[in-house]
Amino acid sequence: MINIAKRLEAYTIKRPQEVLLVTIESEGEIDEIAIFKGFSSSLIRPTNPDPDIPLIGELAIIKNIDRLKSPYHPNQPSYIQQGLNDEEMESLLQELGL
Repeated sequence: MINIAKRLEAYTIKRPQEVLLVTIESEGEIDEIAIFKGFSSSLIRPTNPDPDIPLIGELAIIKNIDRLKSPYHPNQPSYIQQGLNDEEMESLLQELGL
């Protein structure tokens, strides 16, 4: 099975007009990750420059996913959908064959 991080990145390649903001909990710490056009970047901590190392690890718990219109403006985000859980996002991924 493909890592969820890779599937979310693939989603944003197929929908380049969207940015995903994913809130995760990993090892007891919260992180917020922006995913746009196939690339992931942490908004809270340094992002590893190696794109082959997923920011959403296998043991991470996805707390929340927001879909936003791109370009992303942190001070004035334009939400398409807020507060998706992993099951709701899974449905969108399956619609695109991911």
